[in-house]
Amino acid sequence: MIPISGMGTQVGLNLIDATREKQLTLIAKTAQNARAIQGFRDRIGSVQTVDDLMADQDLYAFVMRAFDLEDQIFGKGLMKKVLQSDLSDPKSLVNRLTDPRFRELHKELAFVANGTFTTRTKQKYWQDLTVDRFVERAFINGAADQNESVGDILEFRERVGGVKTWFDVLKKPALGRFMRRALGIPDEAVRLDIDRQAKLFEAKYDIKKLQDPAELRKLERKFAAISDALDTSRLQQNGAIQMLTGILNASGGGQFVPITLDLEAISSLPRSPYR
Repeated sequence: MIPISGMGTQVGLNLIDATREKQLTLIAKTAQNARAIQGFRDRIGSVQTVDDLMADQDLYAFVMRAFDLEDQIFGKGLMKKVLQSDLSDPKSLVNRLTDPRFRELHKELAFVANGTFTTRTKQKYWQDLTVDRFVERAFINGAADQNESVGDILEFRERVGGVKTWFDVLKKPALGRFMRRALGIPDEAVRLDIDRQAKLFEAKYDIKKLQDPAELRKLERKFAAISDALDTSRLQQNGAIQMLTGILNASGGGQFVPITLDLEAISSLPRSPYR
């Protein structure tokens, strides 16, 4: 991937957006990913049961990565039970787990009869979509590994369409982190129980606004600005700040200390009647 480590959030995001299609193509063509994609296309059509999928480690790992479940690859026992669950039964395991990724995987693989049959894996359009998922996930994870704030924005874009309630936000750590920072909610709020966190968000923001593309861009800009303001390492790398610090030190004036101002709050203050 194009390096974005050490960049400001907005600068890194702009670079990612400008080179997105090229980077997706390059990711798909790396030797390791190209082999994995070809192996998936060659063998996924023969998978009809959960046991078939579990028996092919490379195929199973590919599917798990495509659905953002890489952290669960070694939990085969749990995954088998999840995929054998009855999606229509509210009491089944897949519906009792709070992480929406499990339900999404089950729905997309479409195993029925306790995981003993599916026709989804033979459908070319589904295979193509799963390959796209795999490449997209590699793209997001690669960006996040270099620049966590950029990764959080990409994760927000990926998931925000499925957000209906604040619980949907809180189930995904990156989404929760994004919304807390964009709305000015302290990270310490994660120590509260999930119901209190949801009420805190409700009091702060109308979740229906997330349906407005302009509002999403506004949240991204606020998140980027706050993230960079909180990142002291980037402040130290800022050329203007380094120059000011050097001038102050040379004149015996001490050290330049940057401060963060809440411009939105300031702009909302009543204007002086004497202007």
